Amino acid sequence: DLNITDVQRIEMPMGSEILTAQMQGDTPVLWALVDIEATKEYRLIEILGTGSPIKSGNRTYISTFQRGGFVGHVFEYIGN
Repeated sequence: DLNITDVQRIEMPMGSEILTAQMQGDTPVLWALVDIEATKEYRLIEILGTGSPIKSGNRTYISTFQRGGFVGHVFEYIGN
């Protein structure tokens, strides 16, 4: 599950391939292809609403979801 917040740390197995983020019921959810035996790491996930300013840094686009009137664009934040 994702929180609708600017940046959050998500723990997942190393080497996980993030597939998408979509709404599941009333909750935004991130799906990934993972090796459940792999050592865990933290990845930074950023959710930017349409029209929000974007801070500098490198990002990889994951997906866009809608929750009510909110349109959230989900990125993995790589850093500077």
